Amino acid sequence: MTDYVLVHGAWCGAWCYDRLAGELRAAGHRVVAVDLPGLGADAARFHPGISLRDHIAHVENEVARAGCDRFVLVGHSYGGMVITGVAARLGARIDALVYVDAFVPGDGQSLWDLTGEWEHAHYIDGQKHSPGAIAPLPGFADPRLTPHPLLTLVEAVQLTGEEAKVPRRSYIFATGWQPTPFARFAEAARADPTWEYHEVGGGHFVMADAPAALRDIVLGMAG
Repeated sequence: MTDYVLVHGAWCGAWCYDRLAGELRAAGHRVVAVDLPGLGADAARFHPGISLRDHIAHVENEVARAGCDRFVLVGHSYGGMVITGVAARLGARIDALVYVDAFVPGDGQSLWDLTGEWEHAHYIDGQKHSPGAIAPLPGFADPRLTPHPLLTLVEAVQLTGEEAKVPRRSYIFATGWQPTPFARFAEAARADPTWEYHEVGGGHFVMADAPAALRDIVLGMAG
């Protein structure tokens, strides 16, 4: 049995992993699908002071609460920022990191640093009407999406060297979503022999657009 910890992306919630979590459990594994503070099932407690550090600490607390000793850590989209931060704290206990069409920050990089003018304009324009909160990007129409805290996108990840202790890293690139901010991370992973690289068809919400491929890749990371 492998413990899996699943971290969703911006505006989202643990609900986006319902199918994958069910399939992993059916295969005999244990799953912790996290709702990040202010999002998903915790959306009613949203406040503009929520930071990336809060999200990282919450995942670490959920791992402790579940009693996970070793685990596979999966992050989608913005969740790549969070799982990188968690790895910088708990890397020696993580069997694998799986980035699902996700950001892969370097030391001292924020999500703001990894996105461009179009995203920046969206993040800032909304501050006139909802300070500290960002509405979903245009085209993301799921009614379950909720505002995302701005501070999480401008705070940098701080690496410690602990993240280097994770023995396996996998990148899953969704080829059907264009334009995409993730091509640079996919290219870097594909060129690095220490990474496992995968491509799936469909759009950015890989959990819905390529569920079988995602399931097989994630199951392949089991210890």
